[in-house]
Amino acid sequence: MKVRKIPMRMCVVTREKLPKKELVRVVRTDDGVVVDTTGKVNGRGAYLKKDKEVFLKAKKSKILDKHLEVTVEDEVFEKLDELLNI
Repeated sequence: MKVRKIPMRMCVVTREKLPKKELVRVVRTDDGVVVDTTGKVNGRGAYLKKDKEVFLKAKKSKILDKHLEVTVEDEVFEKLDELLNI
């Protein structure tokens, strides 16, 4: 039986390479910045580890603003917190 390749992505905050399923993708689209739960939204994306401390550090350091080259609103971080609480 063939072993399937696990897609790896890097968290922009911790710089760790993790399996794609352990990360959350935040995407800059024409409509603004959205949290991509499907992993298929078109646009420039950045990955964050599914951890509240990582989300807080990303908000504090504005690292998503740098990677996505736009100002990320607080609503995006609220959606990320909701995602963890589900």
